[in-house]
Amino acid sequence: MNSAIQKLLDAANKPSRIIIGLMSGTSMDGLDVAVTKITGKGLNTSVEVLNFETVPYQPSYQAELQAIFCKETVSLQRLTLLNAITAQVHAEIVLSCLQKWNIRAEEIDCIASHGQTVYHAPKSLHGLADYPNATLQIGDGDHLAVSTGITTISDFRQKHIAAGGEGAPLALYGDRILFTSKSENRILLNIGGISNFTYLPAGEDASPSILCTDCGPGNTLSDLLTKEYYSQPFDRGGEIALSGEVNPVLLNTLIEHPFFSRVLPKTTGQELFNMKFLETALEKAGISDIKPNDLIATVAELTASSIAICIEKATEGKPYSCYVSGGGNHNKYLMESLKRKAYPNTVSNMEDLGIDADAKESVLFALLANETICGSTVNNGGAPRVMMGKISLPY
Repeated sequence: MNSAIQKLLDAANKPSRIIIGLMSGTSMDGLDVAVTKITGKGLNTSVEVLNFETVPYQPSYQAELQAIFCKETVSLQRLTLLNAITAQVHAEIVLSCLQKWNIRAEEIDCIASHGQTVYHAPKSLHGLADYPNATLQIGDGDHLAVSTGITTISDFRQKHIAAGGEGAPLALYGDRILFTSKSENRILLNIGGISNFTYLPAGEDASPSILCTDCGPGNTLSDLLTKEYYSQPFDRGGEIALSGEVNPVLLNTLIEHPFFSRVLPKTTGQELFNMKFLETALEKAGISDIKPNDLIATVAELTASSIAICIEKATEGKPYSCYVSGGGNHNKYLMESLKRKAYPNTVSNMEDLGIDADAKESVLFALLANETICGSTVNNGGAPRVMMGKISLPY
């Protein structure tokens, strides 16, 4: 037997596994690296984050990604090359982190790599009758495995689509495993480039009511505007939004987009929520002159409003507690707006449940890899009941 297969088999039979979770989101600002110790499987899983860091990307690599991200027409050569380059960049970051943390590659059972999304094309977005749901993440698992010497599980979203899903959001699977409560209805909200949440009704027998959905733009519109008007990568702490005033006419025009009235669950991406989306709404609203901080405040309010709309639909008026992760967790404007809209329900940080709010997504992909290794699937309501990820051996 191939020794790498034997090591994976041995890992499956151990009480716990050391898995590195990797996540690079649509902000493309860096790679989240989480070294986790995962014990058990399915609903009997527990996780301990041993090390975590977000490693920033070099500006030259970011520029390469931005040249192909969310664009209908790109250089096929550049896309092909970046599939390998992304894996190399991620491998170098992983090896650097392991060295920094004094961890030998041999101690790691596997890497769980999300890769880098470059285009998300659910049928609800592309609207082409003869074409299916599709999504594309680059950062080849074979390159990552060979470069690090560690078995890699990657490309998780393809199985979800093959089984009838839209490839996103996938947080449901890890949220269900880690955060189901017997006594509390929970919203596990992540605000990255796109906002999404998992709704977990109280009780392990509540699976038919479990829901995971995208809500709309998270930080993506704010990030685009902050870069354009302030030459900053994002609105740090929500300070710019807090200094502005929401334009109600523009907000109402933005929220009139058909995506926000679609039934749940739904999925989206920056393919829809981009500068063109904003420009179209400004023209429709008849607004030709608006201060940058007012514009940023308005799109931040759009993020909070679209989240609140989806939560109201999912919970149907039932009380809940909301736990927030992702970059939006640091945006004071967003958090204050969400708390106002949720009252008397509570909105708090993911760390209240024992997980670093910035590390959550990388941890969730480590959990998906653990399920694949252990051969476990969990009933997640109407979501495809599948194990996800392709296995790449280092030799």
